[in-house]
Amino acid sequence: MLTQTTGKWHGAVVALICGSLILLVSLGIRHAFGLFLQPVTMDQGWGRETFAFAIALQNLVWGFSQPFAGMLSDRFGARPVVASGALLYGLGLWVMSQVAGEVVFIFGAGVLIGLGLSGTTFPVIFGAISRLVAPQQRSFAMGITMSVGSFGQFAMLPISLGLITGLEWQSALIVLSILAILMFPLAFGIRSASPSTFFAEEDVSFTQALRDAFGLRDFWLLSLGFFVCGFQVVFIAVHLPAFLMDKGVGDGVAMTVLALIGLVNIAGTYYAGLWGGRHSKPMLLTWIYLGRAAVISAFVLLPITSTTAYIFGALMGLFWLSTIPLTNGVVASVWGTKHMSMLGGIVFFGHQLGSFAGGWMGGWLYDRTGSYDIAWGFTIALSLIAAVLNWPITERTLAQRRTQA
Repeated sequence: MLTQTTGKWHGAVVALICGSLILLVSLGIRHAFGLFLQPVTMDQGWGRETFAFAIALQNLVWGFSQPFAGMLSDRFGARPVVASGALLYGLGLWVMSQVAGEVVFIFGAGVLIGLGLSGTTFPVIFGAISRLVAPQQRSFAMGITMSVGSFGQFAMLPISLGLITGLEWQSALIVLSILAILMFPLAFGIRSASPSTFFAEEDVSFTQALRDAFGLRDFWLLSLGFFVCGFQVVFIAVHLPAFLMDKGVGDGVAMTVLALIGLVNIAGTYYAGLWGGRHSKPMLLTWIYLGRAAVISAFVLLPITSTTAYIFGALMGLFWLSTIPLTNGVVASVWGTKHMSMLGGIVFFGHQLGSFAGGWMGGWLYDRTGSYDIAWGFTIALSLIAAVLNWPITERTLAQRRTQA
């Protein structure tokens, strides 16, 4: 039983609004990086693998640092973590804009922004919000927050393309760096929950929480399934614009497709969060991955035109980030919220390993084969594997598992 109600929304609403806006900016800018691939590489005379490696490293650094950012957030609150992440994010974008060679570009895009993302995205934000709302409201609250984050993708893509077209890519990155810094004041709207809002059975140590998680098969299945999500999202976000250009479809279409994914995903994440409070989250995850497999297969097998690209964007948007509130909801349901940011960060590390593989492998395969065909094949096969991995996961709490053991 809760010792104190978590349904007092006077603080939770402010945190929900500020957290949603932080995700809007953070994820919106992140999803626009694919628009910079061609102008940066053509202007600098680099192969696509250089840019792809920078974004892949970004995701790897993000994933590796996320459990530590989550641990700090669980212990000291989300405010200092988000504020620090905003500053690193802005600095990384500025470093990218300084044409100082491949190493400096990779450091800014890969290391600094990777660290910045670990403090300004959903593991930290969801952990903070989940501790401020009642258990039955968590999935819904995360769905709303992720929906606003999806709107960031829809909004930032045309803005970024307009900046690249009107100001050139270096100046566009400087403008985005200023926008990233605006997340700093929003961090102070996320208050910490008092320890009395935790369930009694959640009063476990850091090391015990790790043992409880690593000792369960479901934790590993959830992490492996999230690997697939990362692979697909980053591969598509980074390489879709270049893929469509190779097929004779202009970059304006690619921007519209990515924006359409973000727009439709507003509904996708909202309903994922809503349905996650009513139905089995692992079952919903299974259907999402099967849906991705079907949509990607149809897209690459049919002739590539602007019309099929738009249809792909609309359908893919239904499944794009819908996995996030459901995956984090499973973590909260099974392992509780006291160490949620840290445990969610570990699961997210699996996502980011996939992101690294999807971002880098797409460029590596293209540079060696002159085609994205093999990479698209990987995305389809991995969807089917993820569907199988999520199916046997259950949402029984640790207390229920111990009782039934």
